[in-house]
Amino acid sequence: MKQKESWTSQLGVIIAVIGSAVGLGNYLRFPGQMALYGGIAFMIPYIVAMILIGLPLAWVEWTLGRYGGIRGHNSPPGIFWTIARRRRVVYTGSLCVMLPLIIFAYYIVVEGWCLLYTIQYARGLMQLGSQAEYSQAFANLTGKTENGAVLTAWYSNPTLLCVALSFVINFWVIYRGISKGIEQFCLWAMPALILCSAIIFIRVATLGNPTGIEGQSFADGMRFICTTTASDKTILQHLANPESWLAAAGHVFFSLSVGFGLVLTYASYLKRDDDVAASCATAVGCNSFVEIVFGGMLIVPAAIMFLGLASINKETLGSSFTLGFQTLPCVFDQMPLGQLWGFLFFFLLFLAAATSSISMLQPAVTLLEDGLGLKRKQSVLLLGGMMCAATLFVLYFSKGLVAMDTLDFWSANVFVFIAATFQIILFGWVLGIDTGMSEMERGAQIKIPWVFRYIIKYVSPLFLVVVFSLWCWLNLPERIEEIRSNTTVQLSIGVLVAIEIFFLWVVSRSIKRWDAEEHEMLAQDF
Repeated sequence: MKQKESWTSQLGVIIAVIGSAVGLGNYLRFPGQMALYGGIAFMIPYIVAMILIGLPLAWVEWTLGRYGGIRGHNSPPGIFWTIARRRRVVYTGSLCVMLPLIIFAYYIVVEGWCLLYTIQYARGLMQLGSQAEYSQAFANLTGKTENGAVLTAWYSNPTLLCVALSFVINFWVIYRGISKGIEQFCLWAMPALILCSAIIFIRVATLGNPTGIEGQSFADGMRFICTTTASDKTILQHLANPESWLAAAGHVFFSLSVGFGLVLTYASYLKRDDDVAASCATAVGCNSFVEIVFGGMLIVPAAIMFLGLASINKETLGSSFTLGFQTLPCVFDQMPLGQLWGFLFFFLLFLAAATSSISMLQPAVTLLEDGLGLKRKQSVLLLGGMMCAATLFVLYFSKGLVAMDTLDFWSANVFVFIAATFQIILFGWVLGIDTGMSEMERGAQIKIPWVFRYIIKYVSPLFLVVVFSLWCWLNLPERIEEIRSNTTVQLSIGVLVAIEIFFLWVVSRSIKRWDAEEHEMLAQDF
């Protein structure tokens, strides 16, 4: 079995992985988490989670991906097949195909919102005045007040058109393939994203105290996120709060795109001696830089500068949608040339969302090609039809964004822990830590500290199990009650289950195909 595609350069795959990781979570979710859990105090569990699960799991995915890719398999189930021929192991790989698609179904809707706001700012239609007016505008555009509002008013509500345009862009890029599609798109989109981030950061940092109100300067904003003086808790009290550790661990998954199978698939297109150790560390480092500097040190200080400390509360920061689409437009209203900065910011969010959402489609496309033998056009059309139906489901059940919240919780907060734990056990215990580390170190441009052998084999799995258990303890009772009492939640779970069943069937057919191919090759050799 020969690889049909590959990256044109090592830089290409690094940029693509960074693009997959850098998304809306960096600019909207991380600032809110950081401010809610004690500013600089949150950085301690964040760094611990990055060292114990983020970086190790990223190294594992890069290594497993390359290991399977050089043996002819680019899909997560195919990669697992190269490591263990047991069916129950390969079937688990279906999670790494289903999860990105579930996330894509609602993420593409948010991406459409970003595109819509970009266009609205370009047309000068976003100077509304107060947060209440922005909240009402957001509710109208997203259909939060009534199911089906976006679809039934498609002729007057531009949201559907923007979501459709985002959908087409994603599938056009994925249709063009690894080098001509994903790599080329990321090679221009990521520099544009960083440039927009830098321009906005410099502008906000040089505004000083634009309102003239004491305590609302950029320095005050930085002081807020670098100390815990704005809260009644000390650093130790923040660290004693289990929610901060759960939030940090969950965010590391979402931020680095690890556990979902995205990096696993991207790395499968590497060549045998391509570096994975330094490339992975570079991607993780760049993602954290964007997150901390352009997310944490930009968004929260900007809100404090123009809206005051009163705006930094759980209602504002607890939801990325409230912060990004209702609070920050108020900031741009009060900035000189606010229309320009609003346009740049939402264009930045659109690029960040696009580079992430494109990566979510690749595991499924590779499985359809790798396992069923479909051509690129056939696999893209099949996947496009499936995701169109799933996205329309999210758009229709828009009331209170319940469908979106349900799919997000079960994919990004529950099943990703299961998939991540399985991958790291597969690396450390099935492939074997000695074989795995030798594979990781082949072609490596940096030396991986020996302690990571023990972290990957023992500490990371234990950390994942403990965090997942705590997460379930704090969240599952409430979510189970929602399933019992809410029809939309039940239907959303049904969508998730239906997609998983479909890919379990695809994996079963793929196993037969791979097994037949191996028997045929053995017969030819004999």
